[in-house]
Amino acid sequence: MTTKSSLQRAAARILTINGGSSSIKFAIFEAGDSLRRILAGTVDRIGLPDSTLRVKGVEPQDNFSRPMRAPDHTAAVDALMNWILERLGDIPITAVGHRVVHGGPKYSSPQLITEKMVKELRELTPFDPEHMPEEILLTEAFHRRFPALPQVACFDTAFHHDLPRVAQMLPIPRRYETQGVRRYGFHGLSYAYLMEELARIAGMEGAQGRVILAHLGNGASLAAVFHGKSMDTSMSFTPTAGVPMSTRSGDLDPGLVWYLARTEKMTAKQFNEMVNFQSGLLGISETSSDMSDLLSREAADVRSAEAVALFCYQVKKWIGAFAAALGGVQTLVFAGGIGENAAPVRERICDGLGFLGIEIDKTRNAENAPLISPDTGHVKVRIIRTDEEVMIARSVAQVLNFSSTPKLEP
Repeated sequence: MTTKSSLQRAAARILTINGGSSSIKFAIFEAGDSLRRILAGTVDRIGLPDSTLRVKGVEPQDNFSRPMRAPDHTAAVDALMNWILERLGDIPITAVGHRVVHGGPKYSSPQLITEKMVKELRELTPFDPEHMPEEILLTEAFHRRFPALPQVACFDTAFHHDLPRVAQMLPIPRRYETQGVRRYGFHGLSYAYLMEELARIAGMEGAQGRVILAHLGNGASLAAVFHGKSMDTSMSFTPTAGVPMSTRSGDLDPGLVWYLARTEKMTAKQFNEMVNFQSGLLGISETSSDMSDLLSREAADVRSAEAVALFCYQVKKWIGAFAAALGGVQTLVFAGGIGENAAPVRERICDGLGFLGIEIDKTRNAENAPLISPDTGHVKVRIIRTDEEVMIARSVAQVLNFSSTPKLEP
């Protein structure tokens, strides 16, 4: 006999929200004994006159791009929910899962959003002023319109929450540690997904070994993993640290702050703007923050060539550092927009790492094959397409008990 609760689980629909400073990525999953993605899309250019809703789905009518009025995140949510409710008809959204960039020292697992949590997240805003305000606004916008709708926060720092203490500590006066200043690391939803996929592909033995994960996209970071646990990661107290990214600088000499304050009267706010939005690939190339643009121009433009070279060099250095921290490496995983699609970048990163056992098969690499190392390679070099939205949906299903072990259906 079918119970009421099983019908509710079968009908559950989870909306995942990944909010950025000027965009919202979303997806809708049907959740029961498995997860099935039925829609995905973005609201781009929030706050600008030419905001756009882009949708991809399983039905032909769900593949489109059209203008949307979105002067701010609240208006974007209202317009998005109007369309979703119109599209889904009588079967509404059952729950919402949010990617929250920073969980601070407290939050290490997905949790139901409450008034108390929202208050504590506001207190974390100084940790990440670029993301947290908009993420809080999104949760409040949903609550105002649908006060009974459960919302779950999924923290991007959670995967790294239990870093070894030596990796957590920052070499500054101890008093700042009591304020929560430490290495947190980010891209945790992506890394959790990659480790689950690695266990599925390579078995638990492969996932329990010495693994280096390279999430290389507009934001880029690496993580060193052993026995399935994060041992170190390139991002630190903020997502600005680590390797150069599309517009973020990555690691810099902190003395630059004082130098630029003296020579250019640069304020702390201006410095933050520079290292987050004017640096990285954009700052070096002076033309584009997009890796595919730079690769297409590098033969004729030395600035583009140097931006690509710097990115590859710095990622290579972090791989070497993490191999040292782990005592070796058995698996290297590339993910993210660059990691999954830019064969020349992967080849240049791996070139010269033969002393670590890292080699790639050029044909496999050019084809973006799942395994790009030779069959006889000492280190398995893999491409795994990451999926943060799936991890959010799984977390929501588990927190709200829609299903104990939901899996994604094709």
